[in-house]
Amino acid sequence: MPNIKSAKKRVKVIATKTQQNKATRSYLKTVLKKADVALSTGAEDKEEAVKLAIKKIDQAAAKGLLHKNCAARKKSKLASKLNAIG
Repeated sequence: MPNIKSAKKRVKVIATKTQQNKATRSYLKTVLKKADVALSTGAEDKEEAVKLAIKKIDQAAAKGLLHKNCAARKKSKLASKLNAIG
């Protein structure tokens, strides 16, 4: 345990940020899975699911949860799946 007041505060802040990042990552994974299922089953709302997934990928990259190249790769993969379906 830290003894200095500022170090104690950092522990609390880091714990809060960790929970927020974990929740955001979890939601991102959920959205990506839903988009993938929508694409594989050919659901009617597949375009909306992909659009939401791309938006969430961009938000995660802006927050620093994903590297920009990783975000670009995920978006490209979704777009190519969507285009392959037609």
